[in-house]
Amino acid sequence: MDAVPTAFGQLLTSRNPTSVALSGGTTARGCYEAVARHEHDWSATAFWFGDERFVPISDSDSNEGMARAVWLDGIQTSAIHSMATAGSDPESAARNYEADLRTAPPLGIVHLGLGPDGHTASLFPGSPTLSETERWVVAAGDDAHPRPRLTVTFAALASAELIVVTVAGAEKQAALRGVWAGSPLLPASRLVTDAALAAKTLWLIDEAAVGSADIPR
Repeated sequence: MDAVPTAFGQLLTSRNPTSVALSGGTTARGCYEAVARHEHDWSATAFWFGDERFVPISDSDSNEGMARAVWLDGIQTSAIHSMATAGSDPESAARNYEADLRTAPPLGIVHLGLGPDGHTASLFPGSPTLSETERWVVAAGDDAHPRPRLTVTFAALASAELIVVTVAGAEKQAALRGVWAGSPLLPASRLVTDAALAAKTLWLIDEAAVGSADIPR
């Protein structure tokens, strides 16, 4: 599983983007730990988040809290745009975060992961947020993911310069196979089937996740 974080660290430092939207989860944590091992000046880079649970940053489920602990609190940045403190409730936070995102330059890199159920960011299977075409940030969550969340939408992803999806581990094989087959039931499939999104999406996948899937290398 070290191959994906290592590749991500090399990619991010070599591209030196002026803005990055970060992700959450075990693979993302490994990626940010890998970036932190590079000596690099991030003082001109603004950091955003692609999705977040609406919890305090000190909560163990906070994506921002994780990113700060393993990387961001140890570097100088241009800005860290927090979803968790963008509003008093998920809906107002989503609207405020969207307003800030729309007035900023396009995101240089959006980092995404892939869940075993085929979700990416907090865009979950069957969610009405999947059909959102106007809003860039919305409140999210369902019975399977009950903690209130915020997430960017596919409309927001379409405005980014580059999308980087990191996938590691054998537990992602089934989801990855379905995504690459273009299953309409898996939200991340849109990163493959939507030509505009596919053209700007880079996949970093380890051998364990690939398995026997027929995926271009």
